[in-house]
Amino acid sequence: QFPFGRRLPCDIYWHGVSFHDNNIFSGQVNKFPGSMMETVRKITLSRAMRTMQDLFPLEYNFYPRSWILPEELPLFVAEVRVMKDSDPSWKPTFIVKPDGGCQGDGIYLIKDPSDIRLTGSIHSRPAVVQEYICKPLLVDKLKFDIRLYVLLKSLEPLEIYIAKDGLSRFCTEPYQEPTLKNLHQVFMHLTNYSLNIHSENFIHSDSVNTGSKRTFSSILCRLSSRGADVKKLWSDIISLVIKTIIALTPELKVYYQSDIPSGKPGPTCFQILGFDILLMKNLKPILLEVNANPSMRIEHEQELSPGVFENVPSPVDEEVKVAVIRDTLRLVDPQKKKRKDAQSRCFVARGVRVGGGWRGLSSAPSPPGPSVMLCRRCPRLEHVPESSESLPDAVPEPEAARSPEAGLPSLCLKQVFPKYAKQFSYLRLVDRVAALFIRFLGVKGTTKLGPTGFRTFVRNCKLSNSNFSMAAVDILYIDITRRWNSMGIDHKESGMCLQAFVEAFFCLAQKKYKSLPLHEQVLSLIEFCECHLAALDEKRLVWGWG
Repeated sequence: QFPFGRRLPCDIYWHGVSFHDNNIFSGQVNKFPGSMMETVRKITLSRAMRTMQDLFPLEYNFYPRSWILPEELPLFVAEVRVMKDSDPSWKPTFIVKPDGGCQGDGIYLIKDPSDIRLTGSIHSRPAVVQEYICKPLLVDKLKFDIRLYVLLKSLEPLEIYIAKDGLSRFCTEPYQEPTLKNLHQVFMHLTNYSLNIHSENFIHSDSVNTGSKRTFSSILCRLSSRGADVKKLWSDIISLVIKTIIALTPELKVYYQSDIPSGKPGPTCFQILGFDILLMKNLKPILLEVNANPSMRIEHEQELSPGVFENVPSPVDEEVKVAVIRDTLRLVDPQKKKRKDAQSRCFVARGVRVGGGWRGLSSAPSPPGPSVMLCRRCPRLEHVPESSESLPDAVPEPEAARSPEAGLPSLCLKQVFPKYAKQFSYLRLVDRVAALFIRFLGVKGTTKLGPTGFRTFVRNCKLSNSNFSMAAVDILYIDITRRWNSMGIDHKESGMCLQAFVEAFFCLAQKKYKSLPLHEQVLSLIEFCECHLAALDEKRLVWGWG
C-alpha cells in the first residue's frame, strides 16, 4: 500500500475510492479518472436514461419514471395531476433520493408531490424523485434487491463482463404496499444493507441460502424450483446491464478524453460497478441505481458489548466478492501475452502471492489506505526482492503448476459485450453524437464546446441553409447552453456540455427530418453529418498530398 502514491511504474494500480493521479503514464488503473463517480450519480444517470427513453421508450422501460428536483418540480406536479385526472383510480407512491446520497441516506417516500420536503436543502442538495415499485417480488414475505457486479473492462472498444453470482439484500420487516401509515417504515420499504443492519430483525447467517443477505444464485434456485423461467430472467438482466452501460458511455468518453487525451502517454482503465436491481412480481428486472464504488468488504461488525465491536467474516460476501476481484485480475493480467516472463513477474493481492501458482485472495481484512499497487516482482508486501529468482529455496515446478491459471476455478465473470454487440449496436446513437461532440471540442482536455466549435460543427456538416441561418445557430447555442448552465451543471468551464449538445442535436434532427420518429431523425442526421465529415477528411488528405 502506498498512501501517498508510487512513482515507480506498476502493471496494475488498485485505487480505493477514485483515480486522480496525473503522474501515472502506463499500466492499468481500476478506476476511470474522476468521471465515473459523476456519471453514475442519481441525477446524471436519470438524465442519461431519459435521453435513451426518448429515443427507445420500449427498450428502456426498465428504469422508473423520474423527475429532477428542484428544477423539474413544477413539471412533476403538473404531470402527476394530469395522470390522476385521466385515471382517478391511480394512487401512486414516489420515492425521493438525494443526488449525492448513499447507503439510504436522506431517502423517503411520499404519496403526493405536495409532500416533498421543500426546505433549503433541496436547493443545496438536489434530488431525484421516482415512481416507487409497489409490487416487488417477495421471498419469505420480504422485499429484497440484487447487487450484481459488472466489470467495465474497456471503453474503446466497449467490453463488459457480468459476475455469474451476486448478493440478495433483504428488508427486515414483512412487506406491505405503501400506505400513509407505513410510508416511514424504512425496514419494510428500503433494501439498503447499511439501514437494515441496524434492525433487531437483521439475521447474520453462515449459510448463503438464509439470513438477511444471501447469494443471488440461492434465490434463482428457489425460483427455478417453483417453475420460473430463470434463463429468461438472466437474459433480461444482461440486456438491462448492456443498455445501461450504453446510456452511460457517451459521457464517460468525453471525460476520459479530457483526463487521458489520445496520443499522450497514460494508463488504460477498468472498473467494477455495482448494479442494484429490483425484481417485480412478474420477474421483470428494474434498475434502481449504479454504484461506482461498490463495497468489497467481506466481513461485518458485530457488537460484543455496548460500544465494543469486532469484525466477523461474512461467508456470503466472501463467496461473491473474492471471486469478482480474483477474476478481474485474471482478465486484466498484463502477463497473458507474455507467458515466457510469467516466472519472473507476479502480482500481490492482500498479502497473498498470485502468479506462478495463483492461490486466490486472502480473507484477512486489508489495512486502510487509498490505493494498492499491484506491481511487478512483488512476491510479498513486506519484502520486495529485486526479482523472483532471489526467493530462497526456489524449487522448479511442473509446467502446469507454473501457469498462473493452474488450479483456479472457471471465471465467474461472463463477457456480454462485444459478445452480444449485434443485438444492441442500433442503440448506440448517442455514442455517435458524442464522437461528433469530441471532434469539435478543439482544445484537448476540455469537456465543453464553445460557440466557435458549435458553429464549425454546423458549417462543416452543412446544416445551415436559408431556413436555418448562422444567426439562428447562435441563438440555439445560447438558449440551450444558458439553460443547462442554470441547472448547476459543472461551472468549472464555460460552454456547452455533452447533454446540452445532445439536446441541440435532437433539435436539429427534428427540424431537418420532420416526418420521422425521433430515433430515425437522429440516425438520419448522424449519417448525414458523418458523410459530410468523411468527404471533408478525404479532401484534406488529398490537399495534404498535393
